Amino acid sequence: MNIVVLDGYTLNPGDLNWQGFEAFGDFICFDRTPANQLLERAIDAQVLLTNKTVLDAATIAALPKLKYIGVLATGTNVVDIGAAKAHGVTVTNVPGYGPDAVAQMVFAHILHHTQAVAAHHHAVSDGQWSQGDDFCFTLSPLQSLKGKTLGLIGYGDIGRQVATIARAFQMQVLVNSHRPKTDLPEGVTWCELDLLYKQADIISLHCPLTSDTDQMINAVSLARMKPNVLLINTARGGLIDEQALADALNHGVIAAAGVDVLSTEPPEANNPLLRAKNISISPHNAWATLEARANLMAIALDNLKAFIKGDAVNRIC
Repeated sequence: MNIVVLDGYTLNPGDLNWQGFEAFGDFICFDRTPANQLLERAIDAQVLLTNKTVLDAATIAALPKLKYIGVLATGTNVVDIGAAKAHGVTVTNVPGYGPDAVAQMVFAHILHHTQAVAAHHHAVSDGQWSQGDDFCFTLSPLQSLKGKTLGLIGYGDIGRQVATIARAFQMQVLVNSHRPKTDLPEGVTWCELDLLYKQADIISLHCPLTSDTDQMINAVSLARMKPNVLLINTARGGLIDEQALADALNHGVIAAAGVDVLSTEPPEANNPLLRAKNISISPHNAWATLEARANLMAIALDNLKAFIKGDAVNRIC
């Protein structure tokens, strides 16, 4: 069996290993695969593993030996599922490998803005503390999370993990999802989206990108939020109209934002969020703790083992 990893670097930059996959046949891993080398690398593969390398209908049709595509992520938008199904190619994904990692990044961004650790560190390094008259100083008021209201748009595995952490900080949590939730823990309440926009001090996005949610955060929805709101996005960049968010930040419509995802990755140099005020941007690495990546690889390997045994799991088609 020929097994080809098309873009393995982000999952395994060298601190994990592919030994489990190597046991099933001829194995090769490419760090990245540009579009003009895709067919050459994949032509003899029965198994392709991809994270972000796109496998469209034309590509799948040009790979007659292909039997299995393992997506090294939860989202499967990089694969034309209809084409895979039509050509008898099994597609699997890796759900739920690291909700704790993403939830941790949510609070990294929240604490970045509420505690201003980085700004104070730089001030100390510049000598402002050494030259001061008092035993402490603050560049701006710090904020306690206790008593604040966190609004979660989406309530899957990651959203629930974020809610658990928020409750540990003694925050109140509002949830909006495509279906109303009734079996929620104490301190967590489902509400309509407009009410969440109006009442939340912090809003965190955890919904999929669909035709209904595409650019759901736009000039209209931003205007409904509190002027002191902090907006967090660790879900999908396309959920946000980036120009509208940049304008809202630059003109004080909302206070701040923290994002781990952008509409195009890597971002174009002219992305308006790169120069916006009061924003923290991490490079789509919320998922990428060592522990989460190891879990992702283990699940991907289990997926392949199950397929070989004729009993595929985490199957998309």
